[in-house]
Amino acid sequence: MKRIENYDLSNHNTFGMKVKAALYIEYDNVEELQSLDLKSLPQPVFHMGAGSNLLFKGDFPGTVLHSGIKFIKYVDMGLDEVLLTVGSGVVFDDFIANVAGNGLWGPENLSLIPGEVGASAVQNIGAYGVEAKDIISGVVCLDTSDWTKTVFKVGECAYGYRDSRFKHERGRYIITSVLFRVTRKYSPKLDYGGVRAALEGRDLQALTPMDVREAIIGIRNAKLPDPAQIGSAGSFFKNPVISREHFEIFATPDTPHYDLPDGTVKVPAAWLIDQCGFRGKTLGGAQVYEKQPLVIVNASGNATPEEVITLENQIIAAVQDRYEITLHPEVDHI
Repeated sequence: MKRIENYDLSNHNTFGMKVKAALYIEYDNVEELQSLDLKSLPQPVFHMGAGSNLLFKGDFPGTVLHSGIKFIKYVDMGLDEVLLTVGSGVVFDDFIANVAGNGLWGPENLSLIPGEVGASAVQNIGAYGVEAKDIISGVVCLDTSDWTKTVFKVGECAYGYRDSRFKHERGRYIITSVLFRVTRKYSPKLDYGGVRAALEGRDLQALTPMDVREAIIGIRNAKLPDPAQIGSAGSFFKNPVISREHFEIFATPDTPHYDLPDGTVKVPAAWLIDQCGFRGKTLGGAQVYEKQPLVIVNASGNATPEEVITLENQIIAAVQDRYEITLHPEVDHI
């Protein structure tokens, strides 16, 4: 178990914020985690994954816990529906590469989303028509109140749009592994975000999960920054859902949107931000990414949390003023 005081978190948050934690602990197995006396550690105690959906507002005064539990175990490869269990510290994209490499369908549309498996089940990450909840069968946790093992079926996780019970009961449950359900049955999801266009000319009936994964990676690389090159936390805002009546007040035939089954409309936050003139706008070292205005980047490499938050608030105010729509951050502010 790794235990380091006054720990530099610069390489543990994809925004690249230069912040420190009073104490950093990385455990390699469940037993090491259970051995910790959380009340004796510097407070507060915060569990994080790869830091790909976080904005640290400054140095963290407490303890950061991180999972080093890394395994991928298939239950039965002989069935059409295949179950596997994955350690919470596994890089989520490594998990997808493993599944697609085995010719199995399910998570391929989530390719290249940064982060780790445990965090994917907290955030209910999603992209290109797929969310984590669509492939999760269950989530294995330790209840920090008494260190007992708890297994939640997917229906007990209260999943919503970038939401789960684990976000609302933050600190109580620490995810140690996630159970996934994938399939051998041909089941590509192509009708979202230009995926089908990226596969134009291909024999769609002959597609493999790896073909779709590679197409998704190409799309993401074309419009999203590589956190290793430019610091960011990916999509900064949630796409707002509004009433049909509200949408029709400002909509034109060319306004991008997604009609939802309940009659409401999801409007791309990137479009709203772009219409308000924020594409490429800078504030100190922070910038709205020129290729994708849904993303705020650490353009200088030395952006401060205050600069990012000020730019965030300017965007929220502008969209509210023009469209009477309140944007909500997808990124957690710590």
